[in-house]
Amino acid sequence: MQSMLTGARRRAPNFLVAAVALALGASSARAQGSYRVIVNPSNPVSTLSKQEASALFLKKKPKWQSGAAVMPVDLSEDAAAREAFSREVLGKPTNAVKAFWQQMIFSGRNVPPPERRTDDEIIAYVRSTPGAIGYVSASAQPSGVKVVTIGG
Repeated sequence: MQSMLTGARRRAPNFLVAAVALALGASSARAQGSYRVIVNPSNPVSTLSKQEASALFLKKKPKWQSGAAVMPVDLSEDAAAREAFSREVLGKPTNAVKAFWQQMIFSGRNVPPPERRTDDEIIAYVRSTPGAIGYVSASAQPSGVKVVTIGG
């Protein structure tokens, strides 16, 4: 009987690890499916890594390869797509990104991207601004802009 209990105890942690990994994978898939990254239609970029996208949105990379200025735009803080984008691409929750920008402002190094309240406002900004990059909810209809694939 004792050996059966010991075997069950050994299997339980493996089952728990598998369940947690499965839950985290499902959470990541939901996050990726909850927003789309868009750029101005004149931009030749069609794919970005998460690191590249993060550098563009955090203004660590101020120019596109073409030499054009990067003009990122964010959805408002309460948007679900912003939280998903912040966690998935920037690697931190929206409140941590906000703290990053407060530190940048306080030190005089940079200011955050402008914010727009709706997907339609983001689309209009990106469509009319050369060098612009933004994100919208997955349900948005991004006409007049180019959807960019974000890779690992």
